[in-house]
Amino acid sequence: MYKIFLKLAKILLPTFVKEKIYSIKRIKNSLKPLARRVCNICKFEGYFKLWGTPLRIDALCPSCGSLERHRLLKLAIDRDLIKNFNNKQSAVLHFAPEPLLKKIFLKSFKNYHTADLKVGPNYERADLKLNLENIDVEDNKYDIIIANHVLEHVNDYKASKELSRILTKNGIFVCMVPIIEGWNETYENNKIIDDKDRWIHFGQNNHVRFYGKDFRDRISRGGFNLISEITAGGEDVVKYSLTRGEKVFVFQKSF
Repeated sequence: MYKIFLKLAKILLPTFVKEKIYSIKRIKNSLKPLARRVCNICKFEGYFKLWGTPLRIDALCPSCGSLERHRLLKLAIDRDLIKNFNNKQSAVLHFAPEPLLKKIFLKSFKNYHTADLKVGPNYERADLKLNLENIDVEDNKYDIIIANHVLEHVNDYKASKELSRILTKNGIFVCMVPIIEGWNETYENNKIIDDKDRWIHFGQNNHVRFYGKDFRDRISRGGFNLISEITAGGEDVVKYSLTRGEKVFVFQKSF
């Protein structure tokens, strides 16, 4: 009966109606999960959910809420790819702390603190209210600083100088940013101040740039040496649903 109905519909429905139906079906099919995945944070195995603007397929773990960048960072930590990161005695400062990672780091480090520009109901609870461009912390205080998807919001030269200042000798700065490796230079435009235009130009309404491969030099000029990059690739991308080519950057204080 259903097949007969479909045949009649193809014959009787106007072309523009049929095109709309086919378009809706294509959109629906394009949003289905591609494959079963594994979350290396909570050990969930199954289908991940859509997330982001625009929507990304297989991005969100339905069990713990991890996203691609969280799983990549945890993978790097578990494989001991980040210098000094498994030293429980390290003094650690985590800017704009992701709730999921915060829980992990609280168990991993005895001296762990979180920081954000604002403290309130619309922000993740942080221990310290700090401005990344002018950090109210004494010199040489922290062994490790973490800032994921934060530098694209601020003046990165001021921020990198301040981060270097408050790190101990040979201290480590771990960060992730949106980056287009095919661009030689970071894209900035001071004329773009409208929220809608920032979405169009930078991918989010509170971003002020989209990084190119000169990101490494931009951060290094504040007093850092880039010592390693951990890149999502190969079977890890498929198994853990990572973003192909996404990187964890590890800088070390240079003076």
